[in-house]
Amino acid sequence: MSRSVLKAVLLVLMRVLYRPVVEGLEHIPADGPVIVAGNHVTFVDSLFLSLVVKRQVYFIGKDEYVTGRGFKGRLMAWFFTTCGMIPVDRDGGRGGVAALMTGSRVLEEGKIFGIYPEGTRSPDGRLYRGRTGIARLAMMTGAPVVPFAVIGTDKVQPGGRGMPRIAPVSLRFGPALDFSRYEGMDRDRYVLRAVTDEVMSHVMHLGGQEYVDVYATKAKAA
Repeated sequence: MSRSVLKAVLLVLMRVLYRPVVEGLEHIPADGPVIVAGNHVTFVDSLFLSLVVKRQVYFIGKDEYVTGRGFKGRLMAWFFTTCGMIPVDRDGGRGGVAALMTGSRVLEEGKIFGIYPEGTRSPDGRLYRGRTGIARLAMMTGAPVVPFAVIGTDKVQPGGRGMPRIAPVSLRFGPALDFSRYEGMDRDRYVLRAVTDEVMSHVMHLGGQEYVDVYATKAKAA
């Protein structure tokens, strides 16, 4: 089954089962490189994002999702790659570099790259501090950033585990953010932080989440 056919089938099923409310989709340009950056509540966020955006959205995923053996492993690999996931080994010190280079390549090809600046799923439904990779990517490529928020997916898949449930889901997209004024400053940590915080501020207002100014990984470890 081709990617377009799979997306069409899933979109029909999603509309019938979830009837998602989508706002601001017009803010995503019809062509050219775009970064869509938003909150990350649970595993199915990427699925809903890929299904409601008319253009294909590419995003980073753990390589373990596509390295399984047997029929189940091959089925999972086919499903995730068809939905736009690009497998990257994110363990170790080079994981962040690999993700950054992958995103840059996708954008150079004029495609949409989806990213969750928090770096991992929220441990408690709140919005956590963004990692500056989003800022570096935007400044390196010059691509506009469209902020978005997914609402309700924590009820679809509580705790990020188990089979998805039926619950109301909304996705809100905000106007594109242009950071071209910072061209050539992608090594300035103060600028990187300011750009990242600006993106997260828009995500917070779109989704209405409580903001926590610490990294989600630290909250999980606490």
